[in-house]
Amino acid sequence: MSAFVMPSLGADMEAGTLVEQIVAPGDVVKRGDIIAAVETQKGVIEIEVFEDGILESWVASIGDEVPVGTPLAVIRAPGEPETRAPSDAVPTPEPPVATAPEVLPDVAAPTTKPATERRKITPAARQLAKERGVDLDMLDTAPGVPITRADVEAVAPAPASPVDEMRRAIAAAMSRSKREIPHYYLSHEVDLTATDAFLTGTNADRPPESRLLAGAVYAAAIAKALNKYPEFNGHYLNECFQPSDAINLGFAINLRAGGLVAPALFETETCDLDTLMRNLRDLVGRVRAGRFRARELSDATITLTSLGERGVDQLYGVIYPPQVAIVGIGTPRLRPCVHEDMVMPRLMATLTLAADHRVSDGHRGALFLKKIDTYLQTPEHL
Repeated sequence: MSAFVMPSLGADMEAGTLVEQIVAPGDVVKRGDIIAAVETQKGVIEIEVFEDGILESWVASIGDEVPVGTPLAVIRAPGEPETRAPSDAVPTPEPPVATAPEVLPDVAAPTTKPATERRKITPAARQLAKERGVDLDMLDTAPGVPITRADVEAVAPAPASPVDEMRRAIAAAMSRSKREIPHYYLSHEVDLTATDAFLTGTNADRPPESRLLAGAVYAAAIAKALNKYPEFNGHYLNECFQPSDAINLGFAINLRAGGLVAPALFETETCDLDTLMRNLRDLVGRVRAGRFRARELSDATITLTSLGERGVDQLYGVIYPPQVAIVGIGTPRLRPCVHEDMVMPRLMATLTLAADHRVSDGHRGALFLKKIDTYLQTPEHL
């Protein structure tokens, strides 16, 4: 037996309220399965299990506020015997036996709904449907797949809620970052003309839903540069830097109701541009719907932030602990530049880096930014 505890929800979140138990005691679970959902200041976060086994029992109940590290459930390993509590139940008496000339009347068996017609509905989904006036019979789910809170939210989104709690959580994390992390800052002008031409050519014959956006190219360039400069990718924990083998690039995403989150795209270094774009679309869609996964918040190893659509020329991010670096990209603009010994308009943007001086220095940071620039000049090779 092992306790499945509330995982870390990021530096600015210390607890979550259990709103859904997606699997029931006795259900088989596999590593990566989503078994619960918790609500935080940033929305509803899906909780994944980290081991194979059988869910023995729930420790936390729906509505409980569960701090990070507190048990949510008990998982029984495959082959491990079931724990049986002592039973105080009174034995069920044997039914009476009819004797002549007594004859028991015929009693029709109770009519039950065939199992194939029953629909599984999680308690949280039933409660939310009641609150929002959703007819559960109108929801279309695959046979055998339970209706969850997410299904109800999809047809009846929550109204925009105040973001005061999120602002407080973000402020606490950023205050900690500025207090504990010795930041240094660098900026570099990068020519995005080649990147823009590549995107224009690639997207010319593609439908909107499969077009590449600049964010995917930025992500790929940063990932390749991190292979050369791994000291910017990882976590600073227990007074030492712990580099990460995988590049889990956090994307800063603004929420429609207000606030900001930076969930991770996992193993960015293994993805081609089209895969990165699909993953990014999926991530942004789920985040803006207010639903994402715990690992996406806790496991980012470096963050990319951009305010390009806001017209900002440059931005200097604050490192999100326990990460050690954040890359920023400003709005691309046409500017007069010297190119091939001629002054001509080029699409330029300011690339910035905020990094942890305990792990790296300005020399290495400058080389890292320059390497990102180099990869952005040949986006067709990313």
